[in-house]
Amino acid sequence: MPYPPEPWHLKGRMHVSLWLVPAADLPPHPQGLTAPPVTIAGRVPVGTAWVSYQPGGVLTYRELLAARLVRDHGRPRATITEIWVDSESSRDGGRELWGIPKDLAELAVDPPVLSAAGIARALLREGPRLPGRWPVGLRVLQMLHGHPRTTRVRGRAALRPGRVVWSPEGPLGYLAGRRPLFSVTLADFDVTFGS
Repeated sequence: MPYPPEPWHLKGRMHVSLWLVPAADLPPHPQGLTAPPVTIAGRVPVGTAWVSYQPGGVLTYRELLAARLVRDHGRPRATITEIWVDSESSRDGGRELWGIPKDLAELAVDPPVLSAAGIARALLREGPRLPGRWPVGLRVLQMLHGHPRTTRVRGRAALRPGRVVWSPEGPLGYLAGRRPLFSVTLADFDVTFGS
């Protein structure tokens, strides 16, 4: 299926959890990226997110992802290691434009219950919305056609601290039995992915 050219302007809602996972428990990077992970006392920051991309952006779909923090020539970058979407356009565009290893899955991102068949379930409890809209931004490092590619993500969102109780399995089994350090909802986000 066709996909839009970059940049992708996207709107929606994202439920993010941050974990510290022992480096020895992480699977190898699926694309062979050699950028070393950032470690804190032998643990690697890992972010997970349930996302609902909503009308007003270039695509509407649902997504579950895991990313870890790495160092690229001394600079921190996020690298997406596992990701599932329920849109062929998103899968194909993510792979071909940025080297993001998207796969298809059956996803439900309808709080308070979040689920991806055979991958994870979660129960979300959102807290009160913080005043204002906050800038969000990062750089994503992936392998594209055998070479590292850095992609910029920038935008704004309302923030709601909260709690997500996870039940991961299968490819996210390395998170089983762990609790995230914190979780936050990026409500009504408006972001641009790519340049």
